[in-house]
Amino acid sequence: MSESSPTTDERTEPYRWRWLILVVMLVAEIMDLLDASIVNVAGPALEESLGAGAVGLQWVIGGYALTLGAGLVLGGRLGDRYGRRRMFLVGLAAFTASSLLCALAPDIGSLIAFRLLQGTAGAMLLPQGLGLLRENFSGPELTKVFGIFGPVLGLGGIIGPVLGGGLIEGDFFGLGWRSVFLVNLPIGIAALIVAARCIPKKPGDRTVNVDTAGAALVAVSCALLVLPLNQGQEDGWPLWTWLSIAGSLLGFALFAVQQRRTAAAGREPLVTPALLRKPAFTVGLGGIALFFSGLVGTQLVLTLYLQIGRHFTAGEAGLGNLPLAVGTAIGGAVSGAVLADRIGRKVLQVGPLVQLAGAALLWYELDGFDTASFSVWDVVPGVTVCGVGAGLVIAALFSFILAAVDDDEIGSASGVLSAVQSIGGSLGVAVFGSVFFARAETGDFTGGFQRALLVQACLLAAFFAITFLLPAKGRPEDQQHGTGPAAPAAREAAV
Repeated sequence: MSESSPTTDERTEPYRWRWLILVVMLVAEIMDLLDASIVNVAGPALEESLGAGAVGLQWVIGGYALTLGAGLVLGGRLGDRYGRRRMFLVGLAAFTASSLLCALAPDIGSLIAFRLLQGTAGAMLLPQGLGLLRENFSGPELTKVFGIFGPVLGLGGIIGPVLGGGLIEGDFFGLGWRSVFLVNLPIGIAALIVAARCIPKKPGDRTVNVDTAGAALVAVSCALLVLPLNQGQEDGWPLWTWLSIAGSLLGFALFAVQQRRTAAAGREPLVTPALLRKPAFTVGLGGIALFFSGLVGTQLVLTLYLQIGRHFTAGEAGLGNLPLAVGTAIGGAVSGAVLADRIGRKVLQVGPLVQLAGAALLWYELDGFDTASFSVWDVVPGVTVCGVGAGLVIAALFSFILAAVDDDEIGSASGVLSAVQSIGGSLGVAVFGSVFFARAETGDFTGGFQRALLVQACLLAAFFAITFLLPAKGRPEDQQHGTGPAAPAAREAAV
C-alpha cells in the first residue's frame, strides 16, 4: 500500500494533539468568563482614572455581554462556512488585540467602544470550540471532555472578581485597572501560538448560508433594548427611551418573521424556525433571560455595595464575591449529582425558593448590622444561601429547556440559549445598576441594595411560574451537545 493511502487503523487513530486542543478551548472559555466578571471590581478605579460615572460603568460591564450574546449564533455560522480553525484563530487574535486596546483606552468612551469590540471578538471565538472538540474527540473521550468543561469553567467564573480585585489593589507597575485587561495578552498570545500549531486544518463548507440580515436584526434589536435601560435613569426616562424599547420589541418580532421567510425560501436561517414554534422552548428563553439578568445584576450590586457603599478595596470586594461563588458551586454539585435526576423539574422550583429565602435573609442582615463595624461576614449567610439556590438552577436549567427540542435542533437551540444567557446578563447590568445608583446617588447604599433585592424577587417569582411550563425531565448530559453553531452548553454552569 502506498504512503498516500493510510491503512484503516491509521485513518481511525485519534489525533495525537487532541488534548492540547482541549486545553486551548478551555483557555479561550476562561478568558471570556474572566472578562465578563473581572471588571466588576474596577468601578471606583475607572471613576478615578477616567471619570466613569454610573452609566459608563454599566456600559463597560454590560456592553461586553451584549455584543457577545448578539453575535454568538452568527459566529457559529461563520465557523461552519469558513472553517472553525480559521475563525477560532481570527477570533482569538481579535480578542487579544481588543484586550490591549481596552488597557490603553484614554477615556471612558474609548473603553466602552473597545469592550463592545472585545465582545464581538468573543462571539467569533467561542462557538468554534464545540465543533473543534467534536471533530477531534469521539466516544467515551468526548463524554469525558464535556465532563471537564463544567468544573473548569465554574472555577473561571469564581476567580474572575478575586483576580480582578487582586490586580487592581496590587497596582503592579502602576497599571491599576489596566492590568485587568493586560492579563489577557500573555495568555492570548500563548494560546494563539499553540492553537496555530495543534489545531488541524479543515476547510469550511462554502455552501453554508450566513444570514447576515437576521444577525443585523438581532444586533439592532438588542442595542435598542439595552441603550434606554442604561441611559434612562440618568436622563429621566424621556420619550426616546420608550420609543427605543418599543422599536426593540418590533425588531425581535421582525426577526422571527424574517427567519420563517428565509427558511421558506430554501435558505439557511440564523435560528431554526421550528424552535420558535415550540412553546416550551420559547418560554424557556424567557426563563433564561429572567434568571441570568437577576443573577448577574445582583452580583454586580453586591460588588458595588461593598466598594462604593462600604469602602472596601478592590481586593476585599473581590473576596466578598466568594460566598456567592462557593454557594453556587455547592448548589450546582447537589443539583447535578442528585436532585435533577431524582425530582426532575422540581429542582428548578426549589432553586428560586432558596434564592428568595437567601434574599430575605440578606435584607434582614443589611438592616441589622452596625455601620461602623460592618464586615463581609455580616452578609455571608444570606449571600451563600442565594448562591446555593442559584447553583440548583444553573446545573439543570439548560437540560430541561433542551428536552423540548428535537435531536437535529440541539446545536441551534443550545447556541440560542447561550446567546440569550449573555444578553440577559447585559440587561441585568443595566436594570440593577440603574436601580442601585438611583438610591446610591443620595447616599442610601443599603436602600439601593434592598431595592435591587426586590427586583430580583420579582424576576425569581416570574421564573418560578415559567418552570411549570418546561418538560418534566431534562435531556441527558451526553445529548446536550449538538453539531450546530452553538457555544458549549457547559457554559451555563459558570457564573
